[in-house]
Amino acid sequence: MSKRILKSLSMLTLVVGLALAAGVNSANGQSNSHAVTAEVPFDFIVGNKTLAAGRYIVSSATSDGQSVRVFNREGKSAAFRLSTQVPEKGGKRNARLVFHRYGQQYFLAEVWSGDSWGRQLTACSHERNLRRELASNASKSDSATGSYQLVEVVAMVR
Repeated sequence: MSKRILKSLSMLTLVVGLALAAGVNSANGQSNSHAVTAEVPFDFIVGNKTLAAGRYIVSSATSDGQSVRVFNREGKSAAFRLSTQVPEKGGKRNARLVFHRYGQQYFLAEVWSGDSWGRQLTACSHERNLRRELASNASKSDSATGSYQLVEVVAMVR
């Protein structure tokens, strides 16, 4: 009888310990992923969805931060995209959204909340095709000046 009580008590302690560890890990993931707000002055693409110019909030859609949610304040437009954590290499410590611009098409590429780590969004197939086309055109012509640019929009941490 005392062995059964000891075994039950040990199992209960193990379950409570695992629950606490999972809670702390989840809280750490959420504290490292701040939502940022930015006024984007142009239409842009997230995944396969085009979002109109306006004020947007970008936040983690999952507790581990691997999925990013982009939505406007009115709730009319929203998009989700997978992302990976990337370190800040240039020493910039300001909140910002980074876009890749090809001609007049803008793709949301990175989200920074002013920490030493940011989120890099997975490129969609349309952007990958544009990159290949641009690289192909550049290799065919010595005078090709490519229409790829990085565009940064200042953001605020919420």
